[in-house]
Amino acid sequence: MTGRRTKLPCPKPDTEGLSLWNLLCKNIGKDLSQVSMPVALNEPLNMLQRMCEELEYSELLDKASEQSDVYERMVYVAAFAVSSYGSSYYRAGSKPFNPLLGETYECIRDDKGFKFIAEQVSHHPPVSVCHAESKNFIFWQDVRIKTKFWGKSMEFQPTGYVNVQLLCNDSKDHYRWNKVTTCVHNLFGGQRSVDQYGELKITNLDKNITCKLTFVKASYFSAKRHEIHGVVINDNEGKVVRKLFGKWNEALYCGVAPSAKCIWRPGTMPEDYELYYGFTRFAMELNELDLEMAKVLPKTDTRFRPDQRLLEEGDLNRAESMKLNLEQTQRERRKQKEETGEQHEPKWFRKTVRNGIETWEFNHTYWDVRKNPGFTNIHFEKLW
Repeated sequence: MTGRRTKLPCPKPDTEGLSLWNLLCKNIGKDLSQVSMPVALNEPLNMLQRMCEELEYSELLDKASEQSDVYERMVYVAAFAVSSYGSSYYRAGSKPFNPLLGETYECIRDDKGFKFIAEQVSHHPPVSVCHAESKNFIFWQDVRIKTKFWGKSMEFQPTGYVNVQLLCNDSKDHYRWNKVTTCVHNLFGGQRSVDQYGELKITNLDKNITCKLTFVKASYFSAKRHEIHGVVINDNEGKVVRKLFGKWNEALYCGVAPSAKCIWRPGTMPEDYELYYGFTRFAMELNELDLEMAKVLPKTDTRFRPDQRLLEEGDLNRAESMKLNLEQTQRERRKQKEETGEQHEPKWFRKTVRNGIETWEFNHTYWDVRKNPGFTNIHFEKLW
């Protein structure tokens, strides 16, 4: 038990009267990342918090760091990569908020042994970046998502990479992987569903080992859904050294059935999760704000974002009005900067090139400033 809340303050508001078709019909085939959507389509979390949610099963990285066998390490890293998709099975009905430029989110989980910081570093195009660290691993990524509407479905196409460095006793191997495509089906009738498809390739950049995981695209002509299968390969010899299979919403196994070993299985969903956006227990905790936390967080932290908080509290009308206001204010800030030639400077991350790929790296100042002198006298652009 974590001592944190187990339910949101209010169930998801009724949005039956909302016409998605009227909102989306003019945007078929277009990138929707810059299209303002009504707050009724949102869940009370944003993309920065969603990145943190990928650490729900961070114990898999702890386990990976304990392995002396390099192939077993890759198996657990692969399980961690798959685990980030598990909760999406219950989340077809809503989307996360788009962070405002300069918005941040921190999460300190003593129970899991990690601390996490994220920042929205670009608005056009939208780029969310994060960094987490523990005694066993370092985790960082930058997320850019193109959202496309295809008539009856909506597709989310991520670019950028997820990175993990394991802090083992004998090595500090760096793993990097891409993300697969997420698609929400049946937008306008009956039960919406989520599908994940594509190849997720994990590369150990310090050793010639790769893992290739195929997320099988659902088909109307097949009963097979949510399936994944893959292999761990010794690239020096071109040899398959481990086989993986399972379902991204149920479990991942290593070996050959029926004697295969279960590497990961998602936790039990909370009671009445359907009423609370399909959130897991971990997701329920992400936007919680207590008095002690409020004293130390920067003003830019997502927990202070008023439209998201109003939605969490069930006040749909005020949340919609506040969301429109925040988006308009952001447009005005951007216009003012364009007129003066001022460039936005992220506070906690810097753009760089690593292994031939443009990425964003943590500048390692956030936690030092938080400790001393704190954020009270630090200048932040007013976001809300």
